[in-house]
Amino acid sequence: MPNPLQVTFDCTDAPAMARFWSAAVGYQPQPPPPGFTTWEDFGRAQGVPEEMMDAWAGAVDPAGTGPRFFFQRVPEAKSAKNRLHLDLHLTGRPGAGGLEDEVARLQGLGAERLDEHDEMGTHWVVMRDIEGNEFCVA
Repeated sequence: MPNPLQVTFDCTDAPAMARFWSAAVGYQPQPPPPGFTTWEDFGRAQGVPEEMMDAWAGAVDPAGTGPRFFFQRVPEAKSAKNRLHLDLHLTGRPGAGGLEDEVARLQGLGAERLDEHDEMGTHWVVMRDIEGNEFCVA
């Protein structure tokens, strides 16, 4: 059996990144463990210092099939091009509009459009998320 996959993002604002990527890919912010109303309640029960309460956040596929996205606060800002990035493919996605509609939707969430390519029969747009991480929409 394959190991479960988690995609981890270093970031400066974990809750904001979890909200952005949840909306971008149709995920939801990960709910707190059973028995806790909020992640803060869970953190207090675990002895997490107040200044660390928003240091982590998760986003999960409501269907339970996609990888978990995990966001962890780090002290340094992004400084170079990603060596790994996500591609958001519209083909087969229920309710997906055209490429320009999706790019506009993501811009409405705070993403930035960077570039557009049309090569070897494939058309895609390069974007940045709210913390500058590059991703593509095709």
